Amino acid sequence: MTIKPYHFLSLLLLAIMLVACYHQSVLPEASPAISTEQMSTDSTSSSKESPFVKRTFSPYLGEQWIGKAISYGCYRKGQAPGVKDPSEAEILEDLNILKEHWNLIRVYGADDAAERVLKVIHENQLPIRLMLGIWLENETKRPERKAENLEQINRGIALANQYPVEVIAINVGNESQVEWSWHHMEMDVLIQYIRMVRQNTKQPITTSDDYNFWNKPKSQTVSDEIDFIALHAYALWNGQLLDYAMTWTDSVFKDIKSRHPHQDIALTETGWATTYNPTKMGPGEQGSLIKGKVGVAEQQQFITEFWVWAEANKVTTFLFEAFDEPWKGGGEQSGPDEVEKHWGIFYEDRSPKQSFINYLAEGE
Repeated sequence: MTIKPYHFLSLLLLAIMLVACYHQSVLPEASPAISTEQMSTDSTSSSKESPFVKRTFSPYLGEQWIGKAISYGCYRKGQAPGVKDPSEAEILEDLNILKEHWNLIRVYGADDAAERVLKVIHENQLPIRLMLGIWLENETKRPERKAENLEQINRGIALANQYPVEVIAINVGNESQVEWSWHHMEMDVLIQYIRMVRQNTKQPITTSDDYNFWNKPKSQTVSDEIDFIALHAYALWNGQLLDYAMTWTDSVFKDIKSRHPHQDIALTETGWATTYNPTKMGPGEQGSLIKGKVGVAEQQQFITEFWVWAEANKVTTFLFEAFDEPWKGGGEQSGPDEVEKHWGIFYEDRSPKQSFINYLAEGE
């Protein structure tokens, strides 16, 4: 049968209309972007849910508990946030390494790199779930950060809604309340952002902070706004010797639990570095704070004891971290012994450290 030209055009237009209707019916409705004007004037955009219905953070992949998790920084040598992002091929290489040992990872920002990670997980159907970060910084000292913070908020909301299967929790702000943090921000600003994200997403919401915030009475105000507590506790940074590291960690965890008895707690950062610079002895610097021995053998002992503790107590834990990150600690032009560069259990070239090799050999 011969199709006449005007018949073909009619069929084509009909097909386009059907495709458009299909997309309207199956794609999730996009959340409206929040502007700086809305944040300043619209009280409903940041009002607390009433009644507050807590969302359960359930780190499972099907029937499998995946609470043994790891933090993932994707930047390699020559890459850094705002400078150069890894390619999808590089991210896929990383995730193929990680999926052999972990099914839950944490990223820290809602940016192009995070979107690429989610895209790679989704398109390759990797058995990995994500705690998505939204990076926030102080707006009082740097007013220009308000627009950047809102960009993170809107991007985080969009990614969580675009990838509702892959994103199983959202972390709004990282160490924004502990007093020593360089990006410390006002509590009411953080709460406003938490409420914005909660109102526009379905995943459980938290904010990660050091135990020296969560052990203060004022932390109850933030605790009342989130679905679970995300706790940071580093024995190494707190002057603990290796043999007492897990005793200290356990005591910190139990102390925070006693202060927030109605909250679930995930230990979202802890670890043991393999290199540091002992000559940096200024206030709060690595040489003055670190008392425990640092090295590959010490990291092996820590991760072995740490994961035994996590399994025994069924605590969701994120080891810090998967790969060494040379962009940290002053960047690649700084000294190679900067501690911030050396928390990974893999080197920057993606080869495993002997600490992890030995751990696996002894029985993961």
